[in-house]
Amino acid sequence: MEPDRIFDAFPAPSYRGNQEQALRDIRDAFAAGNDVVLVRAPTGSGKSLLARAIAGCAATVEESRPRDATGAYYTTPQVSQLDDVASDDLLDDLKVIRGKSNYSCILPGEHDTPVNRAPCVRQKGFDCTVRHRCPYFSDRAVASSRDIAAMTLAYFMQTAGSDVFRKRDVVVVDEAHGLAEWAEMYATIEITPRRVPVWDDVSVPNVRDADDSVERTVRFAEALSGVCEREKDELLTKSELTPEEVARRDRLQELRGELDWFVKDYRDPMSPTTWVVDQPDGEGEPITVKPLNPEKYLHHTVWDRGNRFALLSATILNKEAFCRQVGLQPENVALVDVGHTFPVENRPLYDVTQGKMTFEHRDETVPKIARLLVRLMAKHPEQKGLVHCHSYGIQDRLAEHLANFGVGARVRAHDRENRDAELEAWKASSEPELFLSVKMEEALDLKGELCRWQVLCKAPYLNTSDSRVARRLEEGQWAWYYRAALRTVIQACGRVVRAPDDYGDTYIADSSLLDLFERAASDTPDWFAEQVERMSTPALPDFDPSAALGDLGEPAGRGRRGRGSRGRSGTDSGSATGAERSGATGASSGRAGSSGTKESAAERRENHPLSDVWGDR
Repeated sequence: MEPDRIFDAFPAPSYRGNQEQALRDIRDAFAAGNDVVLVRAPTGSGKSLLARAIAGCAATVEESRPRDATGAYYTTPQVSQLDDVASDDLLDDLKVIRGKSNYSCILPGEHDTPVNRAPCVRQKGFDCTVRHRCPYFSDRAVASSRDIAAMTLAYFMQTAGSDVFRKRDVVVVDEAHGLAEWAEMYATIEITPRRVPVWDDVSVPNVRDADDSVERTVRFAEALSGVCEREKDELLTKSELTPEEVARRDRLQELRGELDWFVKDYRDPMSPTTWVVDQPDGEGEPITVKPLNPEKYLHHTVWDRGNRFALLSATILNKEAFCRQVGLQPENVALVDVGHTFPVENRPLYDVTQGKMTFEHRDETVPKIARLLVRLMAKHPEQKGLVHCHSYGIQDRLAEHLANFGVGARVRAHDRENRDAELEAWKASSEPELFLSVKMEEALDLKGELCRWQVLCKAPYLNTSDSRVARRLEEGQWAWYYRAALRTVIQACGRVVRAPDDYGDTYIADSSLLDLFERAASDTPDWFAEQVERMSTPALPDFDPSAALGDLGEPAGRGRRGRGSRGRSGTDSGSATGAERSGATGASSGRAGSSGTKESAAERRENHPLSDVWGDR
């Protein structure tokens, strides 16, 4: 690596904000001999441009020995972030490669077939005459030879050990704050009917209440791996497979790899990984195997992939804690802080708390927040707003109340299936719609008039019923718990102010957030602490659905559904319905057939935007 090249490698014609000073500090950190540099840069710092400059410092083929690693990887957990890189003219020398399912086969009659289901993976000995023109293999070949290859973190991890994507000199990880959590998610093994093709062929033991639950699960994993191997071998005897059989074969192979890794790691006395097991319903029911600390997994999939690393994020809140989580030695890691250049008065926080949103208080607080939203809609009659609902259960209940209040015509929501479509429709709309969102705290650019106000309606604490969370809290890791929630809040607050001349209001509706700000004060970046210190209570209009609708007309009758919203018949008295108290949701607009508000771990992984790259090499 040549850190002095960092200025020449910066792709923009001029510097903005603190970019020039950031480049100088990053250069000095690498020049001082640090193998890893954390770059803590707030929203709007131009992290992608900084990332390109760092990648440009990688050793080149011309100046290196044949056995030396050269070139760079750029990787990010977020698909949308990779899309932004691919569309940025300043970053056109980064070659983006995606998973096979993102490409279509070009053979006659197969144009609607993704490459991971094409004849080359269905037929034994298939000789593809157009492989040299296959969009996936063409992109892969170009990316493997280009100085800077760009990919999602999931694809990057999956290609560990690949002969195509070998070790490089520099690895840049954008949005790196969740690296440990992403590693834990991808190292988690779901043993469920949906994820195990041979479920009916195995007898699932009861490990829930056993003192040796992990040991029992290991023995079961060994047996299950053998069943998967036999089933896979039987499929391989066929000369041609259907697309469904290809999917079954690939899942069997993937599951065997997961199970064998778990067994090997558990049996390794030198492994730092602690495994925990969940089986809420006992014998014969699904089992989830989770790593508590994924350091070993990250060493193989990330740290062994480069000589030098730059990890960029706005929310690496505590250097020492972050390093421990991802298996780095803090003394060998440098931290570069990039100052915030957005005026604090353009990004105000407002205290409009209505009570706690913990489960035991939610029935009382949700109706109050719904009434608050009507008042905020009246305060912002011509501006788009966003509500961070935290869960689909909360989203449903807010949508119902708003519809009952008659303001559904100004409300839009989404479900798991139409998430991206509804988001894009909302962004493209010229109406001042309120968007009820779930899990959109990160990687969402709502610059300018796309959104001028947002509401945080629940403190985003991790689920304490998750065995990993419970185990850490049993060990007293409360600071980690509060940092995780604060990180999500800071990410959410950055969605609506995207440039120094941009502005947007953020309203705090859950009183638990005020407690979080106090508990996590020592880990709060100075620029966000300033926002918290300046937080005030705004003057709001009275509750008036007519004013909330603005130019959209008079309030609709009870039960009317707005754009994408899911209002249901009922009263607006503020009391929760029986369905709300039980957490159940019925079929509704945009989400037909939904029958519950909780999503299993398997569904979370299956529906994750990065899940489609597994199995690619």
